[in-house]
Amino acid sequence: MSISTRTSSSAAARDRGGHLRTLVMGAGCFWCLDSLARRLHGVTDVRSVYTGGTGPAVYEAVCSGTTGHAEAVEITYDPEQLPTDVVFDVFFSSHDPTSLNRQGYDVGTQYRSVLFYSDDRERSEFAERIARAQAAYDRPLMTALEPLGPLFEAEPEHQDFHSRRPEVGYCRVIIDPKVARLRQRYAAWLRDPDG
Repeated sequence: MSISTRTSSSAAARDRGGHLRTLVMGAGCFWCLDSLARRLHGVTDVRSVYTGGTGPAVYEAVCSGTTGHAEAVEITYDPEQLPTDVVFDVFFSSHDPTSLNRQGYDVGTQYRSVLFYSDDRERSEFAERIARAQAAYDRPLMTALEPLGPLFEAEPEHQDFHSRRPEVGYCRVIIDPKVARLRQRYAAWLRDPDG
């Protein structure tokens, strides 16, 4: 299996034309955020990735919780079409950022709420966004800030999982309700509000 890596979200944005921005976010199982991001107008690329740890970056190893890697999503978008505020709103509302190393039945550091920053400017921006989001929650946010290291593309079966396997129980019980909420709250920012 070939696993591609990228070392910087800034480099990824430059590689795609300079006006695009790439963010790497972990919000529990990557299938959820992957599905939501693909529906947003202005998103040009979405990849499910492993990052933030050491050791083997393959599904079985990451799921064991021993590698330190998080399941994350690399989202590239055009800020002129999709405001960065919307991307962060979708991120925070797509999972429970007050839960430490857990999203529902998915438990372990691989499911942590995390924003991976590529430089000091992003680190400061992300810290401000966490502070602003905190106002919407009664409990403290557990969203971590971590430096962006190498990205390891998840196996092909994890890319765009929801649209390829909508009949899977996890998709029906966990992802479908999140998509329904996305349609209600962010209809103005969707590619296809009915899709």
